[in-house]
Amino acid sequence: MARIAGIDLPKNKRGEIGLTYIYGIGRVTAQHILDGAKIDRDKKVQDWDDDEQAAIRQAISTIKTEGELRSETQMNIKRLMDIGCYRGIRHRSGLPLRGQRTKNNSRTRKGKRKTVANKKKVTK
Repeated sequence: MARIAGIDLPKNKRGEIGLTYIYGIGRVTAQHILDGAKIDRDKKVQDWDDDEQAAIRQAISTIKTEGELRSETQMNIKRLMDIGCYRGIRHRSGLPLRGQRTKNNSRTRKGKRKTVANKKKVTK
């Protein structure tokens, strides 16, 4: 099992797919890394030898991944909240940021429905 950037890559997957298990590396970036290291994209992770793993580690060290990228993202969100811009306010209140409608959908952002009770009618 290959361990790169603190992540155990699944050994039975192709290299291109296996690298996407690292936060901050998608399909295109994985392809660039493998091409730069001169490794076949279809070669499985378990078939990489030590030299190939070292080449991949070297290529990934130039990219911002995992903890560093997560903390940068959180700092960017915190900055938006601190300056009080529209996006920051939406982050703070847990609503969608990019103009989506919230009347019917946006359950992913708003969370589970909270039922609101009806007002009781006054009887005369």
